[in-house]
Amino acid sequence: MPEWLQAGGWGLLAGSALLIGAAVGWFARVPQRLIASVMAFGAGVLLSAVSYELIEVAHDQGGMLPTVIGAAGGTCAYTLANVGLARRGARNRKRSGGQQPSEGEQPGSGSAIAVGALLDGVPESVVIGASLLAGGAVSLVTVVAVFLSNIPEGLSSAAGMRQAGRTRRYVFLLWTGIALISGLAALVGNTLLGGAPPEVLAAITALAAGAILAMITDTMVPEAFENAHLLVGLITVAGFLTAFALSHS
Repeated sequence: MPEWLQAGGWGLLAGSALLIGAAVGWFARVPQRLIASVMAFGAGVLLSAVSYELIEVAHDQGGMLPTVIGAAGGTCAYTLANVGLARRGARNRKRSGGQQPSEGEQPGSGSAIAVGALLDGVPESVVIGASLLAGGAVSLVTVVAVFLSNIPEGLSSAAGMRQAGRTRRYVFLLWTGIALISGLAALVGNTLLGGAPPEVLAAITALAAGAILAMITDTMVPEAFENAHLLVGLITVAGFLTAFALSHS
């Protein structure tokens, strides 16, 4: 199977977890405390992946300078885009309670949430595609980490969208579209970065890591802390150690 097709398949697999989470969040009445706990676990998994599968790999590939520049650039780019989307109603796109505005309360917020979901998912998928370039095999830890973290993201967002009055058609078309784009982003990441110098690969990997880290603190941690704050540290560390064990198994 061509490498680019493998990349697209792995990206689609990781992105499909958003749809699984959305289905649970829409059809099941999951307690907010449980949603927050799952979100905390997913945040811990991603934090571990950022540390050991992205930043460390980027440093090994290209050294300190490309890694720092890439991570800082990804953080700044994500933050600026997130500020713009927050002003249009997408600030609480991963919240499961009543924080998400309805379309009547803030026109255009549905589109902003869709763009925000895309912003959250693309960096992860690009890294999945690029990981095939490093040694000819996908980073299974990265795929597992993104998959595990996508379930609570989709779950929490869909529950919040339901409370905000958005339709089932909107929710499932959104997450199906994001899952497909995740596969496409992984494919594009693999195709465009093939043959790139190690320093460029390092900078792109670190850029994605910076964006993911900003996403965790901006959108996942608030949901986890508000409804499971007494246990959020314990659960987050459990997620971190789970991904850490996978990366060293």
